[in-house]
Amino acid sequence: MDLLSAAYGATSDDDDDGAEATPTPGWAATGYASAAGPPPKRPRWEPPPYLPPPPPYPIPQPARPRAAPPPASTASGRYVSKRERALMAASSSPVDSSSPLPPSAAAQFGSPVVGSISDSNLRADIFHSLRCQTKPGSTRRMPLKLSVSLTGHTKAVNCVDWSQSHAHLLASAGMDHTIHVFNVWNKGNTTARVFKFHTAAVKDVRWSLNGLSLLSGGFDCSLRLVDVEEGKEIKVFKEDQAVEVIKFNPSNSNLFLSGGSKGSLRLWDIRSGLVTKEYQRNLGTILDIEFSSDGKQFICSTDTSRSNVSENSIIIWDTLRQVPLSNQVYTEAYTCPCVRYHPFEASFVAQSNGNYIAIFSAKSPFKLNKYMRYEGHGVWGFPIKCNFSFSGKELTSGSSDGCIYFYDYKSSRLLSKIQAFKEPCTDVAYHPVIPNVIASCSWAGEIAVFE
Repeated sequence: MDLLSAAYGATSDDDDDGAEATPTPGWAATGYASAAGPPPKRPRWEPPPYLPPPPPYPIPQPARPRAAPPPASTASGRYVSKRERALMAASSSPVDSSSPLPPSAAAQFGSPVVGSISDSNLRADIFHSLRCQTKPGSTRRMPLKLSVSLTGHTKAVNCVDWSQSHAHLLASAGMDHTIHVFNVWNKGNTTARVFKFHTAAVKDVRWSLNGLSLLSGGFDCSLRLVDVEEGKEIKVFKEDQAVEVIKFNPSNSNLFLSGGSKGSLRLWDIRSGLVTKEYQRNLGTILDIEFSSDGKQFICSTDTSRSNVSENSIIIWDTLRQVPLSNQVYTEAYTCPCVRYHPFEASFVAQSNGNYIAIFSAKSPFKLNKYMRYEGHGVWGFPIKCNFSFSGKELTSGSSDGCIYFYDYKSSRLLSKIQAFKEPCTDVAYHPVIPNVIASCSWAGEIAVFE
């Protein structure tokens, strides 16, 4: 009891600075009881109402003023709790928004401009070939020698596309959410741009017919137009489906067609950013689309899992009237991941998951040629694409065995094949100026250019 009385009689360090200490009465020190009894007990300490801790950086909106906690080394010697010390430490060192990011974050949010897109540092022979503008079909030499290997993608590359106006640039779209632009024959850094505007896998990328801009679509349900020279995003077109494929209208560079996972086909106008036409037929996933040379018709191939197998696998559409001209073109029980018009003749081909390429007439009634097909390569469910050379004399296809196969268009005879990758070769693209140069990409993220 004496100890408790002494403790309650002592002066607390939480008292106001101006208050004087009360002397300890003699009855408490001697231990004898007094008639007056012990002094009245101090009122119970009540904690102050809880206030949320201040943020570590200033907020522009007005806040209710309150006194800042005193520092730990105050003259009064008051005890400072851990919470108060932490708050004082945070308030004394606010976060600086201009401080440099860690290396990983800086790389993630850094500028997409990582190299040059100029043709001033190209190989001499390539520079000369680009300036001479070799006529398509002037040579029948096969591109059998590896010219350049391009790296940068960490996952599968879905497609590659050469620039028509700047033929030394190659764009690629990958499952790693990125788009790469390569200055293919640059003597220094071959990677010119790396765009990370998409938040999911990028399925297709196409150079605009108006110059140095790229249009891409991906699994984040968006189409994005990018200025390659400035490295900036120009416009975003929102979709309600994952975008599988995009193609520009060859007769109007301001219009492009998109197809996606819900089977919707939409014709967009870049200038307004709006859909001008929509082609509805309750289709499965759109696998590929291809415009005719005049832009009046287009072909689409679809996944027939949600429709009749004998119909809708390949559909020819009238672009202006939005009606199908034929939907019973290909009646085999296979999907076609790629369709291509011949550059000059009235025919088109379709890459079939039956491990061959079928050929059709491009005139109504769009009949299948049952007596000729291009076979020898493998598809086996991979999105393997094929392409005509610019002369139209060769048809080239990727393959599930990693090879590139070259066929004679007229006879369907296999001319040659080269082992490009160990993983499936997913796309091949002929150079727009140099006829014996072809770019290819693989399921492992590799890109190779042959000449």
